[in-house]
Amino acid sequence: VRLQTQPKPQPGQPPLYSGTFDCFRKTLVGEGVRGLYRGMAAPIIGVTPMFAVCFFGFGLGKRLQQRKPDDVLTYPQLFAAGMLSGVFTTVIMAPGERIKCLLQIQAATGETKYSGSLDCAKQLYREAGIRGVYKGTVLTLMRDVPASGMYFMTYEWLKNILTPEGKSVSDLSAPRILFAGGLAGIFNWAVAIPPDVLKSRFQTAPPGKYPNGFRDVLRELIREEGVASLYKGFTAVMIRAFPANAACFLGFEVAMKFLNWIAPGL
Repeated sequence: VRLQTQPKPQPGQPPLYSGTFDCFRKTLVGEGVRGLYRGMAAPIIGVTPMFAVCFFGFGLGKRLQQRKPDDVLTYPQLFAAGMLSGVFTTVIMAPGERIKCLLQIQAATGETKYSGSLDCAKQLYREAGIRGVYKGTVLTLMRDVPASGMYFMTYEWLKNILTPEGKSVSDLSAPRILFAGGLAGIFNWAVAIPPDVLKSRFQTAPPGKYPNGFRDVLRELIREEGVASLYKGFTAVMIRAFPANAACFLGFEVAMKFLNWIAPGL
């Protein structure tokens, strides 16, 4: 977020952060380890229901397209089911993303407007009502709907490729699940980064700066910083994408096996 939202440098001046590792170093030196986790309370509170809703949405999307429970879906159908999960998660994601972004950039600007996630939510609601808390929802949808489609489709495709001949997909080993999940995360973020940059800029902008929403953000970014600015933070996102999503899918598969074991008919 800090890389995506750093201000444009003055003529002859270097940018605030030259890249991912420079941002990491300066944050660590200036704010300590806590600075790396600024704004994490909102995502942590939302992460459990968000992933529950995410996987529920994907399961529902698959079920809506199946005539019989054992029908095998095509990859475009899996993509469509994944997109539905992105719609479901936006309701939970949008406020948490808004709060996280505001808290992560305030230290870089030197201001301390918000003392924490709850204080940030209260102030946003006081200033602009529920619309202030949900600012950037359309851009969150633009990011999560296609990215979630790619996420789940890639994961199912890789699981099929990695399943040995004559074996069931449900018997896939933990290392193969980790690999498939991690790679699915990379494909997910390859699609999600441009709208994520637009979302971060929009959600952290002063009120009224972008009256036409993402179109104004897109025009300003391309005019002032070029098309490459849509991929700001690419390295940081990709470093996170593989391990985070590998763990996510492994956790899901283990949880499903456990639930099927304790309640097979549920």
